[in-house]
Amino acid sequence: MTATFEDILADYASKPSESRGRLHSEVESESRSVYQRDRDRIIHCSTFRRLKHKTQVFVFHEGDYYRTRLTHSIEVAQIARSISRTLGLNEDLAEALSLAHDFGHTAFGHAGEEALDAAMQEFGGFDHNAQSLRLVTSLEKRYGAFDGLNLTWETLEGLAKHNGPLVDSPVDINSPPASLPEAIREYLPLHDLEVHTWPGLEAQIAALSDDIAYNNHDIDDGLRAGLFSLDELGEIGIVGEQLQRVRKAYPDISDHVLIHELVRRLINGMVTDLVDETKRRLAGLEPGSADDIRAAGGAIAAFSDEFVAYDKALKAFLKQHMYAHFRVNRMASKGKRVVTDLFDLYIREPGCLPPEWSAQAGAPGSAETARIVADFIAGMTDRYALREHQKLFDLSSIEI
Repeated sequence: MTATFEDILADYASKPSESRGRLHSEVESESRSVYQRDRDRIIHCSTFRRLKHKTQVFVFHEGDYYRTRLTHSIEVAQIARSISRTLGLNEDLAEALSLAHDFGHTAFGHAGEEALDAAMQEFGGFDHNAQSLRLVTSLEKRYGAFDGLNLTWETLEGLAKHNGPLVDSPVDINSPPASLPEAIREYLPLHDLEVHTWPGLEAQIAALSDDIAYNNHDIDDGLRAGLFSLDELGEIGIVGEQLQRVRKAYPDISDHVLIHELVRRLINGMVTDLVDETKRRLAGLEPGSADDIRAAGGAIAAFSDEFVAYDKALKAFLKQHMYAHFRVNRMASKGKRVVTDLFDLYIREPGCLPPEWSAQAGAPGSAETARIVADFIAGMTDRYALREHQKLFDLSSIEI
């Protein structure tokens, strides 16, 4: 008997034939699995393309070399696929989640999200994970039969709670608790995502692949931007050990190559540790299905205690030397002002929104208008936001 694709997956993997399906019923493809179709829909949508000009740390005009949300998402997908293959998981689902995990981020990185969340406090706040769900279930307009991308339950579940449960116990989906972000509260009555459980293992792997990717590409970008030195970075134990090994093996290489050698070894170390610790936890649980992972009551994908401490130390270093660097702070401050200015103007004067957006708005200052304005601003790229701000606030600008 010829082995099928599902035969090579582990018992605890998300199998296409066992998917809980889509909100809107569709005839599935004969040549692609349901998760391959999810991935393809994600890649072809406009939200994915806009990630090209959304900040990771450095705004687009600061240099073509630095990571953007798009290149970051591709790096996350590569790491998640590699780990998923090693663990016998569904690579296509892990890739789909990795490519879409940052869909809800605003322009100007976390600074933009903080500004939009502050502006939306009176109207339920703003959460980028919930906005990702809103985009793929509602805001993307590509199909005649439905709004959104009509992704599978497993992909939506992973987007909503890849970092873990959103509440401690089961919820009434027809009356979700106010503690949940608004976009998730709106969607649950249509499609119960079981927000009280951990997600499948592919989603857990995608979340930790995100950590691996951004920690290490922030090292790369920060070093090349001159925000900190190799010697400063080497004060972190594991980094220092790897740096010594690279310098001993290749004493004459340039700093450019040395940085690449160091980063690739750090990524490999984190991936190896994640795989080993996850295998250890799987051996203790002995799950027979993806639902056994969800019912485990805790994370199955994880780093060892040693690498949890390393991850914490690295994040603290990057926060001090990179994210709080005056060059990054200046651009973050500018980004916050751009987002705040645009929000304040649009909510007071929704007629200044493009026609397709102003047609959906309510009265000036209303909650209905606030949500439309938040959707519009959240979808902006860095350069579009800067251009809109210039058009609306530079009184000498002749652009409208």
